Amino acid sequence: MDLLTTFQQSVARPPRPDVRPGDTVRVTEKVKEGGKERNAIFEGLVIARKHGAEPGATITVRKIAFGVGVERIFPLWAPTVVNIEIIRRAKTRRAKLNFIRKRVGKRSTLRGELVPPEIGQVQKESQEIEVAKSTQETDSQKNQGEEEKAGDN
Repeated sequence: MDLLTTFQQSVARPPRPDVRPGDTVRVTEKVKEGGKERNAIFEGLVIARKHGAEPGATITVRKIAFGVGVERIFPLWAPTVVNIEIIRRAKTRRAKLNFIRKRVGKRSTLRGELVPPEIGQVQKESQEIEVAKSTQETDSQKNQGEEEKAGDN
């Protein structure tokens, strides 16, 4: 096996959603200010994705803040990136949406459809899913027991 692929498999991270150019995303990132840590949220349009699915993959997100365009480049697999949530998905015919930089106002928005919440987020671990299923099963068993008691009265 190739040394690079061996390294990539050893440093495997939890899955991220399939982010494409044209998606409106909300990126949550850990920020250290002084001695404290907080989560900063950056919401905007993905105008570029580079390096595919490899560990060095990045996305460029653009938003308009107080009338000024702001762009940030986020490494997809950085430990500081806590969560990436897809809010809206627009169909585009370009891999890089650099032309959006020149557009102003309503022209800079892309038409798209809202993404259901279950598609927009990826669970951090499969254990959370298993725990949720087990709690749902116990809740349903409790509800059945209560219905039987109510039927006896």
